[in-house]
Amino acid sequence: MLKRCCMSVILLVFASGCATMPEFMDRAYDAHKRARQAGFDKEYIKASGFELMTYRRFTPLEEKSSLTGSETIRIYIEGDGRAWEARSRLSDDPTPSDPIALGLATVDSFDSVAYIARPGQFPSPDSTACDPTYWSVRRFSPEVVDALDKTIDILKNKSGAKNVELVGYSGGGALCVLVAARRSDIAGIRTVAGNLDPKLLCNYHNVSQLDGSMNPLDVAQDIARIPQRHFIGSKDKIVPSSIAESFVKKEGDTNCESITIVDGTTHKDGWIERWEELLSIPLSTDHK
Repeated sequence: MLKRCCMSVILLVFASGCATMPEFMDRAYDAHKRARQAGFDKEYIKASGFELMTYRRFTPLEEKSSLTGSETIRIYIEGDGRAWEARSRLSDDPTPSDPIALGLATVDSFDSVAYIARPGQFPSPDSTACDPTYWSVRRFSPEVVDALDKTIDILKNKSGAKNVELVGYSGGGALCVLVAARRSDIAGIRTVAGNLDPKLLCNYHNVSQLDGSMNPLDVAQDIARIPQRHFIGSKDKIVPSSIAESFVKKEGDTNCESITIVDGTTHKDGWIERWEELLSIPLSTDHK
């Protein structure tokens, strides 16, 4: 049996106990509907053995404004989703019932915006089954990072952008850091309730470690040159502020200037409603 890993118990609170399967599918459908209404186009991209669902909205070149980053694409990476059905039973479909990163992307007015779902999430009808370890113990594995890296290349090329900004929600925040450490074109990183030190978070919740996954903390100093902003919910009981603090201090941001505590938000609630406001907060360079 797979080890019970970090976030298994935590995700259960939001995933398995809050809705029946039909309600879960309805909410996933609603997320797609919102994306379509916001002008996003859906595409499945195959990379490194995975088939990842993406959404994108690129402003036509003649309509782009230099004030909104015409040479940059902002890419959102989803959280861990519905990874567990019960305390010791993996879900057979990790699609999030409420994809927060997709919701953030749909309210972003940036010129070029894209979204990447995680392995196994929103599977296409004819897709090959994804190994469940890639939404459990190997969720931050080199294979997953490589697939995201290649998908970002494809989206960047389609947009015509020169630079990339990354935004990651929850476990997507860890992947933003791990991907950024491989690239030379990252202009900024934002994380929302980001799991930036999985080892510390597993210890915090007294659950097994993510065997086969990488830890963003190990590459913190490699990305210290990149402007960043890490948002933490003041009422987040899943990823406490100490997780982001561990990461930014490893970078050299001893005063945690790159962390913003957002009053009233939990791990899941309040982010989309305030995202336009939060995007206006400058990225920090104090950790350089």
